[in-house]
Amino acid sequence: LKLQNQRASLNQQIIKEMRMRAGAENLLKATSNNKVKEMVLLELSYVNANLQLLMGQLEGLNSSVEVYQNSQETANIPLIALGLKETKEINFSTPFKDFILEHYSEDGNSFEDEIADLMDLRQACRTPSRSEAGVEMFAKYYGHLPLIETRFFSPNRQTGIFFTWYDSFTGVPVCQQNLSLEKASILFNMAALYSQIGTRCDRQTTAGLEEAISSFQKAAGVLNHLKETFTHTPSYDMSPAMLSMLIRMMLAQAQECLFEKIVLPGIANQFYSLMKMAQEAAKVNTGCTVSENYDQVHQSMIQTPIKDNVPFFWSTMSQVKTNHYRSLAHYFVASALLDHQLGPNDDEDKQEKTLSQVYDRLPEGRSPLDILKKKEERERIGKAHIRRAILGHEEALRIYGLCHHLNKLDILEEILKASHQRSLKKQSEHENEEQFADFTEAPDIISKTEHKAEMEVPATTKVKVTDFFQRLGPPSVFSAKQWWTPPRTIRLCPADRDLGFTLKGESPVQVVSLDPLCSAAADGLKEGDYIVAVGETDCKWLGVSDVMRLLKDIDGEGIDIQVVSVMESNPPMPTKSATFCGNLPKTYSMICLAYNDDDKNHKSRKVSKKSSFLSWGLKNKLKSASTLSLPTADHSGSQPWNKPCPTFPSSSSYNNNSVL
Repeated sequence: LKLQNQRASLNQQIIKEMRMRAGAENLLKATSNNKVKEMVLLELSYVNANLQLLMGQLEGLNSSVEVYQNSQETANIPLIALGLKETKEINFSTPFKDFILEHYSEDGNSFEDEIADLMDLRQACRTPSRSEAGVEMFAKYYGHLPLIETRFFSPNRQTGIFFTWYDSFTGVPVCQQNLSLEKASILFNMAALYSQIGTRCDRQTTAGLEEAISSFQKAAGVLNHLKETFTHTPSYDMSPAMLSMLIRMMLAQAQECLFEKIVLPGIANQFYSLMKMAQEAAKVNTGCTVSENYDQVHQSMIQTPIKDNVPFFWSTMSQVKTNHYRSLAHYFVASALLDHQLGPNDDEDKQEKTLSQVYDRLPEGRSPLDILKKKEERERIGKAHIRRAILGHEEALRIYGLCHHLNKLDILEEILKASHQRSLKKQSEHENEEQFADFTEAPDIISKTEHKAEMEVPATTKVKVTDFFQRLGPPSVFSAKQWWTPPRTIRLCPADRDLGFTLKGESPVQVVSLDPLCSAAADGLKEGDYIVAVGETDCKWLGVSDVMRLLKDIDGEGIDIQVVSVMESNPPMPTKSATFCGNLPKTYSMICLAYNDDDKNHKSRKVSKKSSFLSWGLKNKLKSASTLSLPTADHSGSQPWNKPCPTFPSSSSYNNNSVL
């Protein structure tokens, strides 16, 4: 919670400095006075310097992995957790009440409790508990958003509600009037919370490791769901490239926990066990193993423009783990070759098959059987592996010393040094001063694992919720897409038990086959009207049989019913989305892809393209008054104050009304 408060404070300071810079740039364009220009340029240099300092502090928060670690954990390499996206508080009360009155012709004040419950739920999502209860709360709010969108967000008008979310890495705010940004940000925070739960697990126990594995796999699954559902997001932390990198990182950490689970009981000092551990360790950093996964993560982090937004600590940590686990793999192979000779009772064919599966290729002129049978060859290859392990550990320690955030993690330094010393000890045990120096290069180790980390979509992403505003009626009918007349009271006086019309539909029921000469028609009943009440009974959720049951016992005096009619909607106006973003290489838009989950035939599955998330471009100079934007950097050199601060591009169109 303390970390989230610090993040919120930094976000507010960043937006304040951006407003200052936007005003200064506007003033610089407007003035022709050289003295004023000099003063503005000086002020811009101060503002850019402050922005750089604030960004450094935000990067420090994203590098504070020790905050999320288990306090009792002392023997594991720290894991990285995502920080939650910050948002501004929103007051739904007035806009929703007005909408209910104007659109549904009902008293908005009567829905005050429902609106308060919705606001309380959203407010609670800003400070969730780091547990399954917090994830369930996110899922509950996420489940309500489609219902809220159906009820209150009309294609013909804006509600006046602005959803503002801050980029998790840069602190740059993005503001939208539609709910797509809200949905995407909640999914991002759900994944971030899963990552924080994973880092807090006790990795000294099997149960804790299993929980960590599940948490990181769920985090990857939620991020992948976000990537596939919302594309081209205006917030860079949710862009496809960034999400792909985050998914790899979550799976790499899950694979690391799987490796720790395997070695938790201890590693048997046997040929086959050591070879198996070597391939598992290689897997951690390459994509399937621990070493492979972290190598892929690091390659993703150093690509432009991800490297400009990801904390340096993250990319450095991935490099350290890549070298560490790769060195472990070489150490295990060296131990298997140097400490275990092929004896008369050993299964020669099995060892040959095991060794051949470890290597992709062998040095020219050597075969697995030669290495196993010839003691000199076995020692030569084993020593080559131990040399490569030592070099990898030294590289990990060197990279560790380059990042001051990593230097705070004493446990990481202890693990790296202990692994290095262990490899040095193994080398000293098999040194022979009489032998000439051998520069045989150790072959690469093929990664292999029996337990591969995979994305897992948690069931909470599809949780069913009870509609806060169910009193308005079924959302399939009573939605923001249709305008409704105020309820009209019709007096039903059946003649010979004939009402003069029939009913159809599920709920609410609709009047059809109306006799224009019946008394109800004379009282104002129309073909296609929906019955919303019979007497004092609300009928919005009742079917035909239930409504007929209420109407069949009408006495001679009759009964009053209330009906509503669908009004002809106005032609849809183009929806403008208020957007405020910065440090982006281009204009982003969010597109929602919807598909039928029940369709098992993926080849024939149809994907429907929803409305664009943004409806503006950088070339559109006539932005709406509610649109705030930060364009990309100007590389023309016409604005000299931008050169010392490449991280923060020119923001002259941030707000045309801003002043210094």
